[in-house]
Amino acid sequence: MADEDEGFVDRVWYGDGPFASIARGVLSPAERVFRGVVGARDILYDAGWLPTHEPSIPAISVGNLTVGGSGKTPIAAWVAQGLAARGLKPAIVLRGYGVDEPLVHRRLNPRVPVITNADRVVAVAEASRSGADIAVLDDAFQHRRLRRLADIVVVSADQWTPDVHLLPAGPWREPLKAVRRATLVVVTRKAVDDKVVESVHQRLSETAPAIPRLSVRFELGDLTDAHDASVTRPLGLLAGTTVRAVLSIANPRAFIRQLEQLGARVRPMIYPDHHNFSEQDVATIASEHDGIDWFVCTLKDAVKLGPRWSRLAPPLWYVSQHVMVERGVGGIERLLDDVARARQKTPSTAG
Repeated sequence: MADEDEGFVDRVWYGDGPFASIARGVLSPAERVFRGVVGARDILYDAGWLPTHEPSIPAISVGNLTVGGSGKTPIAAWVAQGLAARGLKPAIVLRGYGVDEPLVHRRLNPRVPVITNADRVVAVAEASRSGADIAVLDDAFQHRRLRRLADIVVVSADQWTPDVHLLPAGPWREPLKAVRRATLVVVTRKAVDDKVVESVHQRLSETAPAIPRLSVRFELGDLTDAHDASVTRPLGLLAGTTVRAVLSIANPRAFIRQLEQLGARVRPMIYPDHHNFSEQDVATIASEHDGIDWFVCTLKDAVKLGPRWSRLAPPLWYVSQHVMVERGVGGIERLLDDVARARQKTPSTAG
């Protein structure tokens, strides 16, 4: 069911009041256990005691250190586009946790194969058989079983928490020092100001001074009809209007702030991340239109809602996040150039 208030997990992970402090304290024993397991696993991989596998084609991973919402999917799609522009034939490889992620990748890069399999080694082999000569692994930084040419780590400034708490007391999958394994760090933002972004860069510089970084801003594109992507409207039309934002994403707050910064009055309907909308959900959403000027969602939600949205209901529009480099563009260009050169020197094992 939709919830217009902050969820319980968000209050624990990102809150700064007494409730959040107490909840994190209660969860600290479980956090210590999780930290111990993660640390032991990394020691085993670093020492070579856990086996790693050479993929059938070279791979590059795009991942993060936290649970969801950092923007790794648009960054992975952007990286695939950059590799294709350099003459390579990339495939997107992902676990396929939600039905929306493969659909989003196919919408963003229609000519790029999308392979879903929890076993990344098998998935990369399938990508090779599909004709790809390089794999872009979406959400694979912690998947150390598969060797890759480069690791891009995405850090969200919108979700930044200066006090790093691992699961379940916080959103962090690994300690911040794990970023030292990265080849490149991408700091993303949607709605926070320069001061927050700079504080993230400062902390990363202190933790991993040898790892290059860049900053990107996710900017909203035009309004696009969820039924017909050829129908668009200028985003500026939302200014001064009341918008029903339907969201089942990991970080709805940042998207809501983006709409508010346009001058929209936002009335959100928030569902769990990767929510599989039922016919009843869609009917409920569409029926609550009193005082609503626009129904808006993200591309991630549109790929699920669009096919079920009645043409008799008010139109449903979605907006995509466009990657705009603000700082350090040379870092990503050099990385992709290096990956392309390395791939060209690697004999193909496809077939």
